[in-house]
Amino acid sequence: PGTFFVIGENALEHPGLLQRIVADGDEIGNHSYSHPNLATWSDESTRLELNATQRLVQAYTGRSMKLFRAPYFGDAEPTTADELGPALAAQKAGYTVVGLHVDPNDWQRPGTDTIVRQVIDQVHAADAERSGNIILLHDGGGERSQTVAALPQIITTLQKEGYRFVPVSRLAGLSREAAMPPVRAGDLTAVRVDVGMFITLAVISALLGWIFYVAISLGIARALLMTFLAWFQSRRDRPAPPVYQPTVSVIIPAYNEARVIEASVRRVLASDYPALQLIVADDGSKDETSAIVARAFADDPRVTLLTLQNGGKAAALNRALVEATGEILIALDADTQFEPLTIARLARWFADPAIGAVAGDARVGNRVNLVTRWQALEYITAQNLERRALAGFDAMTVVPGAVGAWRRAALDAVGGYPEDTLAEDQDLTIAIQRAGWRVTFDPEAIAWTEAPESFKALSKQRYRWAFGTLQCLWKHAAILRSRKPTGLALVGMPQAWLFQIAFAAISPLIDLALLLSIAGTILRVQQHGWAQTSGDVATMALYWLVFTGIDIACGWMAYRLDGNKVRYPAHLLVAQRFVYRQIMYWVVVRAIASAIGGWVVGWGKLERSGRVSVAPAAAAPGMNKV
Repeated sequence: PGTFFVIGENALEHPGLLQRIVADGDEIGNHSYSHPNLATWSDESTRLELNATQRLVQAYTGRSMKLFRAPYFGDAEPTTADELGPALAAQKAGYTVVGLHVDPNDWQRPGTDTIVRQVIDQVHAADAERSGNIILLHDGGGERSQTVAALPQIITTLQKEGYRFVPVSRLAGLSREAAMPPVRAGDLTAVRVDVGMFITLAVISALLGWIFYVAISLGIARALLMTFLAWFQSRRDRPAPPVYQPTVSVIIPAYNEARVIEASVRRVLASDYPALQLIVADDGSKDETSAIVARAFADDPRVTLLTLQNGGKAAALNRALVEATGEILIALDADTQFEPLTIARLARWFADPAIGAVAGDARVGNRVNLVTRWQALEYITAQNLERRALAGFDAMTVVPGAVGAWRRAALDAVGGYPEDTLAEDQDLTIAIQRAGWRVTFDPEAIAWTEAPESFKALSKQRYRWAFGTLQCLWKHAAILRSRKPTGLALVGMPQAWLFQIAFAAISPLIDLALLLSIAGTILRVQQHGWAQTSGDVATMALYWLVFTGIDIACGWMAYRLDGNKVRYPAHLLVAQRFVYRQIMYWVVVRAIASAIGGWVVGWGKLERSGRVSVAPAAAAPGMNKV
């Protein structure tokens, strides 16, 4: 028989062990709920620790505990204030305080033989002083195989020498019923409530643990898989599209874009492409947007200005479609500037009659502070890398508004731009694939866009993106049931639901768990010392280094594939995890809450700074490389 002093948080998920102890005739004592140094805690906090463990054991076993052993301090004759304080608090709560005489320090894992020898020697040494001894051994707080192996040797050796093993209550002159009295009938209702509460906590704890492991594993697996697929796509020997120059209409929807509209139009007109039609659809601007376009391009027959009543971006695009004459439509945001070859590189893909849309490579052109540099990094290491990978499966979920081209016939087949979601580009991308068209990606069709320059503006933009993504995924959920088109059904839509929505939604919990783990490790270092907890710290550091190393390696590959000539800012990628990623997670949680609550979400106009700068254009021979 033995007495097991349990830690509440360890026992929470193992009711079977507690019940087995009672069924075998052993005893359970209170060792606090989280194993703190109670000498540094207030009386109220100490009572909370003891009561939480007490109620848990009552709920699981139907019996109370009357024995207590303080964490860290266990001498049978306490003398110091640190030893006496917790003992006095427990005694006032009705516990019998239990100390020890024989301690082989097995928690240090000195080896099985050493543990056995120290116990036997200490028992012999204590015989001259007393007729009974309490031996302390550990089966918690770390890897305890040495203790488990030593225990039967200790029992066998001492029994051969005539020693008998009894529970602590026998040494204290107590009956087992006094050490573990049954819960009184009047408390049964409270106990039943506690049973439900503790089972719920145990299920939540286990579920969260599995969610964390699965989410982190899937996150690492996705990063590696997407990077490999993007690299594989870049290595495929695909024939370059032929020289193909269909008629092209470029539409720039604009609302209060006076700061940027002229530069954007001029960049399009400077494109190395014949016979462009350019339509500026002013969606009811209250500034000088229309006046600037009319003044600057009045004599250019390629430019058409539409001054409309405000109806939203999709409505403005659909109104411009009526005036568009090109076989290919390119819609770009007013803050975006094209390189000279961008339109030609987008248009060449439509030589394939199955292609309905082509996405280009959007890059941040206003890298003026940390916020925009983080976004520039995200565009390269996440968004563009993902498009490279998904294009090979015909699984792209979005042709970005900043740089994308559409076949006019595909647009007409689905009724133009959808006006019932906040992500019309994503909605349209999915719709034309459902209509039978293919969507691909050209990493050489580069556009430079203006990113939000403050965290507030960034949150506003990404909130709209996240809500729009939810709308599109819900609107096109039938794809998952019909499994058509195959690429979207098996790859594009599931990965969007899993990683853009579900993973982002639980990531704050993962971060919180990480912070609590770090705090717990620091506390254990303070309480146990570095020697006993160095293994925990090393394990945590190893996991973090592996995870971060994979992140950095995948980011490096994304930079290589994107053809960047600048140095890879790995330090910014690591720093993203401490601020930027949390903002992205938070906007997804807000978007989910808005969707569930049925709240109205508007477009949310962002203020422009007009500080987009365009990197030197790629050389013309790049037209022959895919």
